[in-house]
Amino acid sequence: MTETWIILGASSAIARAFARQQAATGARLILAGRNHQELLEQAQDLCLRGAPEADAAEFDIRNPGTFAPIIDLAAQTTGTVNAAVFVGSMPEQADIDRDPDLLDTVVLDNFTGPAHFLHALAPLLEARGKGTVIGIGSVAGDRGRLGNYAYGAAKAGFHTYLSGLRNRLGRKGVQVITVKPGFVDTAMTWGIEGMFLVASPEDIAKALITATRKRKNEIYTPWFWRYIMLIIRNIPEFIFKKLSI
Repeated sequence: MTETWIILGASSAIARAFARQQAATGARLILAGRNHQELLEQAQDLCLRGAPEADAAEFDIRNPGTFAPIIDLAAQTTGTVNAAVFVGSMPEQADIDRDPDLLDTVVLDNFTGPAHFLHALAPLLEARGKGTVIGIGSVAGDRGRLGNYAYGAAKAGFHTYLSGLRNRLGRKGVQVITVKPGFVDTAMTWGIEGMFLVASPEDIAKALITATRKRKNEIYTPWFWRYIMLIIRNIPEFIFKKLSI
């Protein structure tokens, strides 16, 4: 049965690695992002790697008017429709502190925009009675920390949304996976001080493939972040509020 993957934020490093791995399995791909020319070039490359079809679709998470054409394109396919959400932004917390208006874009890029798209896509997935949704959250959403609590709050909201969507779509045979990466070697994290245990986009993409195959509900990737965050979540608040982590 033909698999179609909608990949939102397809030009990001993790999305590129994920798309290459899906192309190798023979999946059809819908690459969604703002740089249409770049996506067209990426689509050509993916077809050479095994994808029977790869479409480039203009998409902006801040413009809901770009959502329906992508969903319509997926509706024209046969077989299983899947979606992987890689969109997001992470401004410096200090910049947000200076300009609180940036909170609106952080929440839109990381939570309400992706949730809006998935809510619009949900009826198609329910009608097909199968498929997978992968939502990229972050370990930052597990606890508000001094260095990125605005970004973490947006990701925490997205985690909760995905949990509810999993409850809804799971009744129709659709799996929803919440992915909580730690530090990944991407443009979003370049230049940030204090980085450690940094994973490659290729390793994260492999973890997503495995999670899909094993029908996981939630994963931390790399795996050891589950235990790092378990420790961080359990630090008493009177101690935690004095830490700079």
